[in-house]
Formats: sequence, structure tokens, C-alpha cells
Amino acid sequence: MHYKNLLISEEDGILIVTLNREKALNALNTPTMLELKLFFEADAPKRTGIKGIIITGAGEKAFAAGADIKEFEGLDDNLGAKMAKRGHDIFFSIERFAKPVIAAVNGFALGAGCELAMSCHLRIASEKARFGQPEATLGLLPGYGGSQRLIQFIGKGKAMELLLTGDMIGAEEAQNLGLANHVVPHGEEVAIAKEIIQKIATKGPLAITKTIEAVNAYFQFDEDGFAKEVQEFGYLMGTEDVKEGAAAFVGKRRAEFKGE
Repeated sequence: MHYKNLLISEEDGILIVTLNREKALNALNTPTMLELKLFFEADAPKRTGIKGIIITGAGEKAFAAGADIKEFEGLDDNLGAKMAKRGHDIFFSIERFAKPVIAAVNGFALGAGCELAMSCHLRIASEKARFGQPEATLGLLPGYGGSQRLIQFIGKGKAMELLLTGDMIGAEEAQNLGLANHVVPHGEEVAIAKEIIQKIATKGPLAITKTIEAVNAYFQFDEDGFAKEVQEFGYLMGTEDVKEGAAAFVGKRRAEFKGE
């Protein structure tokens, strides 16, 4: 598939998605959002044998510095709601992707960029990374899930402060609050993300997919996360992967999972 605003590469079974609008600080305009939708809903699911996906931004300054504000001109309440609903759907497709998706945050992750990073399963932050939801300075609130996911990561009190003030936080504070999983020297975030995906790839692939589903269920209003865990635990018990994992443990050898 052809992409204009995304660069897609594959290295040792890991897909690297680079937001490629460096001059615009990788702002998530409509074409970029539609390409993310195409990639996660139609392209990536068909790529067999991939271990995971890394999302990062082109250049040295930004992961994604927000939405493209120029596109807000001419929007009314109806069109605004449609834009937000589309963003929700696209970021849900990332959050619910069957393989690990890691945000390699190499700079500013603000507004929609912070929301994109939060929709990923893990976040590796450069020491130069900055996170924030500054929508209130535009008279708005986050439209792509930021008012909900930020609470999940850092708690209501601190999330409320950042959402109301529009303040940014640095990489170290983001890690201390639970928003960033790791902080690494600038330029090493993609390499560390690769290492984590390679480590995850040694585990049972069905177990990884079902774990992602079970964790997501905790935050879905229409699903009982505990019931989901029981269901998927039972499912996995009937797979060949669990038999192989148990045999490998007893035999003190490395398991050879087949995803069956």
C-alpha cells in the first residue's frame, strides 16, 4: 500500500511506522489519521509473522505535536463530533491491535500526539520528550480519548491538573507518573522499543494477544475484565502453546511456541 504521510519499514519482523511530516512537527492532520486507519485496520493485520509495531516521529523535535489546527477552521459542532469519533475509532484500533504496539517518543507528544502515544501499549521516551494535553488553551478539550486515557495512566488528580492548565511534563516526570515506561538517551528510543518487542516475541503469541484483550477489557464500560480473564485463561489452557510451555518448563529448555 502507498502512504504519503507515513514511512513504513520492517526490521526483523518489527514494523516501524514513522510519522513523516517533520516540517509540521508531525501534526496529525486528516490524511495522516486516515493513513493510520488504513495501516492498523487493513494493512498490518494482513502481515503475517510480525512481532510488533513501533510508532515514532520524523526528525529530532517531535513525535507528534498535536492535531493540525488549520483544519479546525470551518468546523461546527456536528463536524467536530465526527472528527472526534473518527479519532477515537482509529486509536481504538491501535489499542486493540493483537501484537504489541510501542510509541517511541522522540520529542513533543502534545494533544493528539499524546493521545496517539497513550493508545499504544507501551511508551519509550527520549530524555527530550515532552507530554501534554494543551487543548484548553484553544478553548477545547481532548478529542481523541485524552480525557479518559490520561486518567488511566496518571490518576484523576494529576490528569485533571494537566488537562485544565495545559501544562507539559518532561520525560522523567512522565515516567514517575506512569505515563512513560522507560526514559532513554535521545536517539535510542526505537532501539529500546525493538529490544522489548524481541523479548515479548519469545513468549506465547496467543498469550500476548489474549493478555492485550484482557487488560483492555478492564477499561471498557461494557465488559467485565475479570470475566474476560477467566474466559481467555480457559481458552489458552486448551492450546498447544500451553502444553509446549509446560513441557519446556519441566524439561528446563526454551519453549518453541507456534501460536496454536
